[in-house]
Amino acid sequence: MKTVLITGASSGIGRELAKVYARNGFNLVLVGRRENRLDELKKEILEDINSGILINGLVLDLARSESIQRLVDFLEEKGIQVDVLVNNAGVGIFGKFSDLSNEEFEKNLKLIDVNVKALVELTWIFLRKMKERNEGGILNVASVASFQPGGPLMATYYASKSFVLTFTEGIREEMRGSNVRISTLCPGPTMTEFEKMEEISGIFNKMKTMSAKKVAEIAYRDFSRGKSIIIPGKLNKIAVFFGKFIPRNLALKIVKKIQEKK
Repeated sequence: MKTVLITGASSGIGRELAKVYARNGFNLVLVGRRENRLDELKKEILEDINSGILINGLVLDLARSESIQRLVDFLEEKGIQVDVLVNNAGVGIFGKFSDLSNEEFEKNLKLIDVNVKALVELTWIFLRKMKERNEGGILNVASVASFQPGGPLMATYYASKSFVLTFTEGIREEMRGSNVRISTLCPGPTMTEFEKMEEISGIFNKMKTMSAKKVAEIAYRDFSRGKSIIIPGKLNKIAVFFGKFIPRNLALKIVKKIQEKK
């Protein structure tokens, strides 16, 4: 039986991906910051979805430098081989960059630690092992924001998601011809706790959102098929396509206007 490691599994897309993988017979290693949420998820999966799988939950804050090593040590102690890695953990911060307080700036640095640094480190650790076995898969979660030239009022977040897309495309090409699948998930507005945050909820409540459950189901299907970039939803695909033809300076103004309507 294969094992999937999912970060950011305590809520949203990560939580729903855990359920999808459980229904498909995978053992789970779930990483999140909230122990009670991980316990609830484990109980729900074992009672209602698949009682025949093994589930390990690990409470970690990936913004902390020691967390990656703790995860690696945990897997080695348990003798767990990770067959699929889902780098889903991510954070977003709203605000004009030049107006950030010292505390808010520190949060932006933690955003980079989670959205970029932890993702790259985990990818490096597990990709090497998968390459040796010539088997496995990595799904990195970015956003439709990855395709924008920038994100005024959420500049660090947009930049981090652009990095995830280009980084994942690069290593996918490097692994071409192998049996290691590498894909990027680029969801649009999705009803998760991230979008329910007070400071950014207004951006999304006038936009059509998808459920995290639907996004997870599409992600699993398209990742299993080896699709390079997974954009759930027709409207999101259309937006990304036509966004290619909008001048960068105009696109920036449009994004800023959307953000200002929070």
